[in-house]
Parts: sequence; C-alpha cells; structure tokens
Amino acid sequence: MSTRAGAPRPALLLLAYLAFVSLGLPDGLLGVGWPSIRTEFGVPTEAVGILLTVGAAGYLTSGVLAGFTLARLGIGRLLTGSTLLAGLTLTGYALSPRLAVMIGCAFLLGIGSGAIDSGLNAYAAAAFGPRHMNWLHAFFGLGVALGPLIMTGAISLGLGWRWGYATVAAAQLALATAFALTIRAWQHRSDTPGPVAGDSTPPPPAAPVPVGETLRLPAVWLGTLAFMLYVGVEAAAGLWAYLLLTEGRGVGAAAAGLCVSAYWGSLFVGRLVQGVLAERLGAARVLRANLYGMAVGAGLIALPAPAWVAVTGLVVLGFTAAPVFPLLTLTTAERVGAAHADRTIGVQIGASSLGVALLPAGIGVLLSRYSVEWLGPALVVLTIALIVLHTAASRRR
Repeated sequence: MSTRAGAPRPALLLLAYLAFVSLGLPDGLLGVGWPSIRTEFGVPTEAVGILLTVGAAGYLTSGVLAGFTLARLGIGRLLTGSTLLAGLTLTGYALSPRLAVMIGCAFLLGIGSGAIDSGLNAYAAAAFGPRHMNWLHAFFGLGVALGPLIMTGAISLGLGWRWGYATVAAAQLALATAFALTIRAWQHRSDTPGPVAGDSTPPPPAAPVPVGETLRLPAVWLGTLAFMLYVGVEAAAGLWAYLLLTEGRGVGAAAAGLCVSAYWGSLFVGRLVQGVLAERLGAARVLRANLYGMAVGAGLIALPAPAWVAVTGLVVLGFTAAPVFPLLTLTTAERVGAAHADRTIGVQIGASSLGVALLPAGIGVLLSRYSVEWLGPALVVLTIALIVLHTAASRRR
C-alpha cells in the first residue's frame, strides 16, 4: 500500500474500486448481448462498429477534457455527474426501440465513462500509489468479468438483453448517489496530497503549463499510440471471443459466456497478482514480459485447434495483458514530467477510446466478410505491433 502522509480514506478507496467496477460492466455486456441485439433490430454483425465508434467519440471528447475539468470542478463533482450520466444512458440502452436510439445513448455513455476513467486515473496516479493503481484496474477487470455473467443470466432466464443493461444502470445510479454524498471528502483529499520518503509517485504539478507545450512532447504521442493498440487488443478479444467460440468452435451459448467471463476474470486476477510483482521486480521488467505473454495468448487463439486451446489462449491473453494499462498509466509522469502528467493521462486515455472503437470494429468487418477464425491472427498482428511500439518508445524515453 502506498505510504502517504494522510493515507487514502477507506471510504474513498472503496468508492474508487466500485467506480472501476462500474466502468467495466458495460464493456462486458456488449459481447454477449450483441447477437440478441442485432437479431432484434435486424442489423448485420458489423453494425456494432457504429455503436463503438460513436461511443468512442464521446469517450475521446470527455477523456481529453478531463484533465482540465478536473482542476475546475474537483474530482468529487466530476465523478458524481459522470456516473449519473452513465446510469441514465444505460437506462436508455435498456429502453431503446431501435439501434439509432442506442447509438445516441452510446455517445453520452462515452462522455460519462471517459470522464470517470481519465479523472479517476489522474487522481489515483497522484494519490493512491502503485499497488492501489494496479488493484483499481484489477477491479475494472472484475467489472468486465461480471458483465457477461449478468447478460448471460438475463438471456438464459428469458428476460432478454434489455434487463442486462437495466441491472447495470441501477448499479451506476446507486454509485452516483454515493459520490454525491462524499463530494467534500474527495475535494479535501485532492487538495492535500503529499508524498513521503520512499514513495516513487511524483507530486502533482505546482502550476499549469501551456497546452501546446504538453502536446509537443514526443512521449505524449508514443504513449497515446501504445494505449490505443493495447486497449484495441483487450477489447477485441473480449468482444469477439463469444462469436468465435459459438460459431467457430462449436461451444454452447452459456458455456461461451462463461469463457468470456473467464477472460475478463483473468484480467482481474492478473492485476491483483502482478501489481505486487511490479513493485518487487520493477515495472519495466514486468511490462516487457507480459507484452510477450500477450503474443503467446493471441497465438493460441489463432491456432486451428479444439475449443479448449482457444479458451486457454484467452485466459493467457487476459492474465498477461492485466498489468499493461495500469503500468503505462502509472509511469506517465516519469515519461513526460509531473507538470504534464494529468493532461497527458487524459489525452492517452481519451485517445485510447479510438483503439477501443476502431480496432474491434475493423476486426468485426473482417469476421463478417471472411470468417470468425480471423480473430486470432488479427490479435497476433496487433500484439506484435504493440511490442514493436513499446520497444521504440522505450528507446526514445
């Protein structure tokens, strides 16, 4: 645990963990729910790309601006408003009479989720320390792992995909209420951060710097590209694994849903375990080893083998991908300097929404026009590109 003067309040830590769970829940719903959604609305498989792209536009907008709005509103107000917006738009998902309405809700959901993600990451990077940073992202993995279970349960019980979204909407609205009741506590904590000896997390900047100065740093854009590739691999595997297992490998619907949950669950477990390893072995070593592990997992998915091999690949991919995002986020200040850190984290996380939208959507077109078996090779190519980019970024550091 981070050893700060004035340790994080347990209540705030709990809410931060719950916020990351809530961020992951909608992502886990879509992969299992999309076959039912596309059937009800009468749209092709690749139409999910429109939903993802519009959501990414909202995510990008709020994510990039979060570094600025955080300073003006404070983290408590930002989390309250953003979580409320996410809960209302998920309610809109559940009530959508056609895909066009859901697409409109996707933009607003992106606005809310992007602000939560960027704002809370920037706050946590300065306030909670390395172990909590990894564990916060572990709870994002827990949220995404719960999403397929919620949707699978709703569909298996005959309630339909709408009840999956309604359940998560209710949880988001409850969380927004909790944030509203603790606004002052968040503001007090954000006003009084301070490192102690032995804490490697850089302090927050003392004064703002020009936006252009931040954007001229090569490290900002190298980090942004790395985030885009990573989240693209993570999201594409989670989104299309269900389709691969059911249509390509002959796995039943309920079993495939559990396998997708196992993928996201491996992200949760991996971040819990490897957060501790990163502290003991060093972030750079753990990050590099897991990037190669991601390539191994993608390779197993690509093999023309029985279903259990692909499921093993999914679990390996999830476990090894686990520490990549939090370690890249945590070390942002080391690459760009404390004065640029909050703003850069916002840009990286906001722009990573493009990776979430464009890469899975592009793979969806590939699967629709050719075969679901192209998922594995596509993940291999993207993972190798991520390794090459990280190597180049490390040399430029």
